Amino acid sequence: MNRRVFSQLLAFGVGYLSAPSREAETQDVSSGDAGGNATAAREAAENPLARLPVTVEDFIELARAKLPKPTFDYITSGSEDEVTLRDNVEAFRRMRVLPPLLHGVSEVDLSTTVLGEKIALPVMLAPVAALRMFHPQGARASARAAARAGTIVIPSTSAHNSLDEIAEAADGPKWFQLYAPRDREVALKLVRRAEKAGYKALVVTVDLGERKDADLRNRFSIPHDFLLKHLRDCGFTQLTEENTYEELVAFNLQAWDPSMSVDFFRWLRKQTKLPIILKGVLSPTAALQAIDLSLDGIIVSNHGGRRLDGMPASIDMLKDVTEVVDGRIEVYFDSGIRRGGDVLKALALGAKAVLIGRPQAWALAAGGETGVKRVLDILRDELTNAMIASGCRTVADINDGLLL
Repeated sequence: MNRRVFSQLLAFGVGYLSAPSREAETQDVSSGDAGGNATAAREAAENPLARLPVTVEDFIELARAKLPKPTFDYITSGSEDEVTLRDNVEAFRRMRVLPPLLHGVSEVDLSTTVLGEKIALPVMLAPVAALRMFHPQGARASARAAARAGTIVIPSTSAHNSLDEIAEAADGPKWFQLYAPRDREVALKLVRRAEKAGYKALVVTVDLGERKDADLRNRFSIPHDFLLKHLRDCGFTQLTEENTYEELVAFNLQAWDPSMSVDFFRWLRKQTKLPIILKGVLSPTAALQAIDLSLDGIIVSNHGGRRLDGMPASIDMLKDVTEVVDGRIEVYFDSGIRRGGDVLKALALGAKAVLIGRPQAWALAAGGETGVKRVLDILRDELTNAMIASGCRTVADINDGLLL
């Protein structure tokens, strides 16, 4: 496959090749000591989360052990020189918190509301492509974990489980991330299916395009059955097993609208009463456009450093965006969240909640639903500690006065 075609496939998160992780197999992620701790070794072999990870970063090596290298690289790497990928994380490390003394807080309430719905913690699961490549249950496992944690899952159009399969997997609240087909009838059918399946909002990603050196070196191609299921799940039901791989690739390249102009949002706003969230905002100007289009929220995001390298860290742009929005629409945040303290900093700068992408994928690879629930619990526990130390009894108490 030539590199131009390959890069276009990646733009919608479907261009990759990896043997799916085998649910029946387990990886031994720890071994007994020299004396032979047989019980611990057996537990680790049977369950990679037997010795619970204590940080988000712990899941990285667990995922590496479970996944073929191309799949691990697909989720973990960033665009080109990975400057933005690294800066997303390092920007949080540069920020300092100065909590007040004598605040007397011993218990906290992590609940908040997003679009009028109460969730148990201000951390949601971001849309991530190809989740079924990280674990056979894919986005269905993430949906169940989110429901158990009392938060929202936002499955991607490119998750490789259909929106209906994901909706049936769990009863918790769900938003649907929509990539726009060029055919507006197909797009409208996706919207109607999301409405019928009980999704409570639409998230439209606008920072499209992807060029990642690791993916090019690994020479991804899409297995025929995965690409066919993805396209049929999205509504292109005219495609069948009789279509050759080359035909599917050619069809996929022309099926999606990469331009994402304001015309699409004007059209979408007329088609549905569901709240519409714009994902990929990094400037006050873009935030004001969302307000002018009568959208309901924005996600400050640079796509986790997967799109255009050299963009600013998302957290460095958050305050400028929230100040210009001034409460007129809700602002959410993603890119670089690795600690509960990072969540605190994003909330202090005005975000209503944050989304996690790579941590979700690493945890899914490591332990399916259990892994995703565990990573949410870790962030919950770390945020609890950060709020107690900062004198914040509720999420509403978190403000930029805590930050230097």
